[in-house]
Amino acid sequence: MQNSTAADTKQKTSVELDEARTALLASGDGYGYRRDVNLPFREALDKTYETLKAEGFGVLTEIDLKAKFNEKLGVDFRNYVILGACNPAIAFQSLQQEIDLGLLLPCNVIVYDRDGGSSVAAIDAKSMLAVTGNPNLVEAAEMINERLRRAIDAI
Repeated sequence: MQNSTAADTKQKTSVELDEARTALLASGDGYGYRRDVNLPFREALDKTYETLKAEGFGVLTEIDLKAKFNEKLGVDFRNYVILGACNPAIAFQSLQQEIDLGLLLPCNVIVYDRDGGSSVAAIDAKSMLAVTGNPNLVEAAEMINERLRRAIDAI
């Protein structure tokens, strides 16, 4: 039997932590909701745009981290895109309740390469909006979560 090195232990701990995060996100009990799909990255990204649109979201921003890390740091990274999704009607209604809510908008949705397929995840709006302490935002957050989950589940 071989002795475990510190590097082996660190790698094992990192893998276990990633698995725990995966379970938490997939369960919807964490700070987001994630689903792994058996689609190539580009197809998963295109499908994400489609399903978000079907649920009433527009994509205000697209940040390509692979390209940015390569440009700014000269490093290679997996395909990883952050989409800034917004449902205008719910955003407008919510801003009537909390004018500084723009600090938390838009809702982030991520798409990235993962183990031969792709992962798609969205922020948990209820967890995010809880930082405001405004109970009038709970209903809007629940509507956003319901729509984001449906969009992700439709991929």
